[in-house]
Amino acid sequence: MRTVRIEGADGLLLTADEWGDPSQPAVLMCHGAGQNRYAWKTSAEILSKRGWFVVTLDARGHGDSDWSSDHKYDAEDIGQDLEAVLQRFTSPPAVVGASMGGMASLAAQRVCKHQLFAALILVDITPHFDAKGARKVIGFMSGNPDGFSSLDEAADVISAYNPHRERPADPSGLTRVLQQRPDGRWTWKWDPAYVTSKPGFKAGDEAALASHMERVSRTMTEGMLATTVPILLVRGGQSDLVTPESVREFQRLVPEAEFVDVAGTGHMVAGDDNDAFTNAVAEFLARYHPSS
Repeated sequence: MRTVRIEGADGLLLTADEWGDPSQPAVLMCHGAGQNRYAWKTSAEILSKRGWFVVTLDARGHGDSDWSSDHKYDAEDIGQDLEAVLQRFTSPPAVVGASMGGMASLAAQRVCKHQLFAALILVDITPHFDAKGARKVIGFMSGNPDGFSSLDEAADVISAYNPHRERPADPSGLTRVLQQRPDGRWTWKWDPAYVTSKPGFKAGDEAALASHMERVSRTMTEGMLATTVPILLVRGGQSDLVTPESVREFQRLVPEAEFVDVAGTGHMVAGDDNDAFTNAVAEFLARYHPSS
């Protein structure tokens, strides 16, 4: 594994890990909001051992990538970063986009005249996502603005948000998503402005927030219709963001797309059942973007 820095849009430097042989077919993995490239670590190791060159990317404002000083965190902004990153590849990679990463992938394809990807795997995100589920995600991300007194406290909060996932006895793994301030408190490794800069958030304006979500949905729909490569949707079986109705709308929009429902998982599918998730991705890639 090699860690690299890549210049994205607006001059921001993005951090990525590269796994495997760069001469092999590539897979670019883009995490969801509030996560970072470590969310893909186990999957990246497995896929690289099966012959793919895997790049796991920290989005702007997340992990070890630069924060946007002017709070440019819309899907279109992150999509512009993806376009810059894609220039590093000699041929289009398959892209795995979880939630925010999927939004950004579709936003990028929406404004591009050629196909950016060899294949697209959307992880628990569809153009017509559930607004109530989205508000739950936003509520969790905006909670605890002053951080946590300990990793154990953080583990308790995360466990309450994900009751289907067993709380780790040792919370030290949370240092991948948390950083310790000089005063000893632990805060998330992402820019709070990703959430707080959203239209209507600070004022508690539900109408403005709803309008923003509708715009994001339209952007994704247009991006989906502009995508002609093979598509796989991987849904968390217990997701409250991508509901069964969301899936039906998705299948009406792109009937040729494939769909996998991972039982027992929530919105963070890979974190809940990495084996099932990685197997679904590898099986799809083997057919549409095979390794050598």
